[in-house]
Formats: sequence, C-alpha cells, structure tokens
Amino acid sequence: MVFLPLSDNVPGKRTPYIMYGIILINVIVFIYEFYLDLLHPAKFDQFVNTYALIPRDIAHFENLETLVTSMFLHGGFMHIFGNMLFLFIFGNNVEDCMGHLRFFSFYMLCGFAASFLQVVVDPGVTIPNLGASGAIAGVLGAYMITYPKAKVNTLIFLGFFVMIRRVSALFFLGAWFVMQLFSGVGSIVGASGGIAYFAHIGGFLAGIPLCFLFRKEIRKRDEWEELISRDYR
Repeated sequence: MVFLPLSDNVPGKRTPYIMYGIILINVIVFIYEFYLDLLHPAKFDQFVNTYALIPRDIAHFENLETLVTSMFLHGGFMHIFGNMLFLFIFGNNVEDCMGHLRFFSFYMLCGFAASFLQVVVDPGVTIPNLGASGAIAGVLGAYMITYPKAKVNTLIFLGFFVMIRRVSALFFLGAWFVMQLFSGVGSIVGASGGIAYFAHIGGFLAGIPLCFLFRKEIRKRDEWEELISRDYR
C-alpha cells in the first residue's frame, strides 16, 4: 500500500517563508545534480561523494559538514517529489506554531538527530546517505502532536485500486511511522534496503520532544474546534 498526502484542513496564519526557502534550495540543488548527472557523470559522482553523508566518516568524526549538506541532496525525481510534498503539506503549520527562526532551528536539529541514529545503526557503511527525509520526519512528528485532529486528504494506492480518503493526522502520521519502523527492522535483517529508514525514525522521534521546546503558539481550544469542523480544500 502506498499513500500520499494531498492537503490538510488547517489554514496557516502567516506565510511560511522558511519552508518555501528550504523547498527552493532543495529544488535548485537537485536541478544542478540533474545537470551534472546528465552531462558530467564523473563530476556528479564526485559531487555526491563530497557532499552526501557517509556514516563511517561521521562515526570517525570526519567530514562533519555533510551533516548539513546531505540534507539538501536527493537521489532522483521521486525522492525529491515525495520529500517536498510532505514538507509542503505539513511544514507550513509547524512553522506557523513555532515562528520562522525557531522552525529553521527545529528543522536542522531534527536532521542532525536523524543522521545520528542512522550512523549509530550502521556506523561502518560507506554508501552515501542523502536527502531531507530525516528533517522532514521531524516536522511530521511535530505536526502529529500539535494538530492530531486535523484531517488529511490522502491518495491511497491499493494495487490497481486508487482512492482518496480523509483521515486524521494522528492516523496518517502514526501509520507512516509504523511503516518506517517495520521497514527499518526489515533493513537490519536484510528484508529491505537502499533507504535510510532509521534516519526517518530518528527524525520523527526527535521532532516530538523538540516540538514542545520550539513551538510558541498553540491555538485556543475553541478556535481549534472551529477550524477542524470546516471543510477546507
């Protein structure tokens, strides 16, 4: 089963400048990656090996700058599309409740926590790790506990069947996390691989306590109940 968020029913109060900036940087970097891969494959490999995170290096306290640079690289169209879609749907409301600078700090810390857990699990791996998935997973964790009653319009693929359903954010993001957890266990025993599932898990788990530290505005109960009762499209 595959499911993708299409929209939620929580309108933002302020423009999410940081979220838009993060998306823009990721897209620009990906366009540059695509250019290198298409016209200069050798330079592309060098670029990835230089700026992606290699767990063995981090475990030996080498190339620590890749903890940051790897968060803005992606391995393909579907990789960046999925990441930016999730960030676009859920990131604006998390930035809304934290404020711009707090959200940026939160996002980066979740990314660091995601990389930390992945390195702890696979400290000897030399395969480059890249992507914003870990940091975005932290955003999902923060959204789940801040807006648990929000509704998410979800595109669900069940084999050849495709449907759209509205589900609670608590269910949607809880199910997403359980899938990452099972996939992570599967990657350890060799049932799956190629995706840094423990980075997703680490980011999500970090996002929950960090959210309590960074968020500064929670809507009043009556305002929240009014918002979730509406049908935003």
